[in-house]
Amino acid sequence: VGKTTVAVNLALALEKLGHKVGLLDADVYGPNVPIMLGTTKEPQATADRHIIPVESQGLKMISMGLLNPGDKPMIWRGPMLHSVITQFLRSVEWGELDYLIIDLPPGTGDVQLSLIQTVAVTGAVVVTTPSIVALADVRKAIEMFRQVNVEVLGVVENMSTFACPHCGKPVDIFGHGEGAKTAIAYGVPVLGEIEIDPRIRVGGDTGKPVAALGEAGASAKSLYGVARAVAKRLEEVAATAGGPAFQID
Repeated sequence: VGKTTVAVNLALALEKLGHKVGLLDADVYGPNVPIMLGTTKEPQATADRHIIPVESQGLKMISMGLLNPGDKPMIWRGPMLHSVITQFLRSVEWGELDYLIIDLPPGTGDVQLSLIQTVAVTGAVVVTTPSIVALADVRKAIEMFRQVNVEVLGVVENMSTFACPHCGKPVDIFGHGEGAKTAIAYGVPVLGEIEIDPRIRVGGDTGKPVAALGEAGASAKSLYGVARAVAKRLEEVAATAGGPAFQID
């Protein structure tokens, strides 16, 4: 459904809006964040065995894709996943951040549970396409976050509509509006709809995400709309909870 594309562009948009942002690639089996940011730098270690995150395009970033480059698969069980997620959260020197965006793998498995058990998560952004099949997984994700008392900030409908380059009329390749219907059904906000645009895909494939070019860049407007909506929701949640938007215990 494009979770990594949304996470990377969301992080870059927040950085361009003046915030200090970290990006943690928690999809250990498919760590694609380094590809989308166009970096192959290896994280450095300090004398006390802490990890210095890689800085790329204004973001502080850590990913298993930097530690295990190439096509070698990670064949790990739950305890090993828990260990690496805990290390990424507690041993990485993130410094002062306004936001730490965590790109989660699909499903409701070990990584999600390890994250929730390790840190105080302020909120979850649920990404879907309008496809009915994708929405079945979204409903499970929303229910999981609610069961573990994590605020669902809202739903992003990715690959929402395609504008025909010849006639300019919208074409609903995967449908349209189903994400909004699901959000309404669960009583959570719609954070935005991101169009199908080849430039968004090309940006991720070439390590030059469209959000890095600023809000005036091609295809970036909807992504910046999502970033502002997420920031607003986090302010609301922080005000209600009486605490900061990001916290590691």
